[in-house]
Amino acid sequence: MTEPEPDSTIRVLLVDDQELFRRGVKMVLEAEGGLDVDEADDGDKAVASVEAYPPDVVLLDVRLPGRSGVEICAAIKAVSPSTAIIMLTASDEEQDLYQSIKSGASGYLLKDGSTYDQVAEAVRLGASGQSLITPSMATKLLDEFVTMTKSPGAGAQLTARELQVLRHVATGQSNREIAEDLFISENTVKNHIRNLLEKLQMKSRMEAAMYAVRSNLLD
Repeated sequence: MTEPEPDSTIRVLLVDDQELFRRGVKMVLEAEGGLDVDEADDGDKAVASVEAYPPDVVLLDVRLPGRSGVEICAAIKAVSPSTAIIMLTASDEEQDLYQSIKSGASGYLLKDGSTYDQVAEAVRLGASGQSLITPSMATKLLDEFVTMTKSPGAGAQLTARELQVLRHVATGQSNREIAEDLFISENTVKNHIRNLLEKLQMKSRMEAAMYAVRSNLLD
């Protein structure tokens, strides 16, 4: 028997201290259809909102008053690990990018370099379990990871299936695509990803993907 389709509406939380920016993004995203957008103007309100009703995707400004977006990213991941976080920023600083990924972000977009359509597409990709960054940021992120020292043989801690899932994650596949390729359920894929992230002491699938590339696990 075919299981019923779950509610296809994607819940989005938009966190930014600029009201006009929030209202503009909310209006455009909801006009897309299938996206339900809530707002928060600071990090503490965002974390409280996520605790009360976890969204599928959080659009989070890196520069927030008080606690930084990077700190809020980590706090959100602590209370809702399954929520995808996409950082929005006017800054293209490598350290901001790296710290966001380390804190669990699965995507990163420039406010001035991304169209509303691209933001909407990023939300859908994030909700499906994929990662998204701009091409220029991908290069810088790889450079950051090359300079990082990881414990040798970390991949050996993973089971054969976890390594298999990690290789698929590193190619940019969504949970559904991985499940179809490996003939397992999406929930099983999610469990494998959660386990391998814990073993590798990482917070995001993007960080794990970069680790896989750097460690030549795709060969």
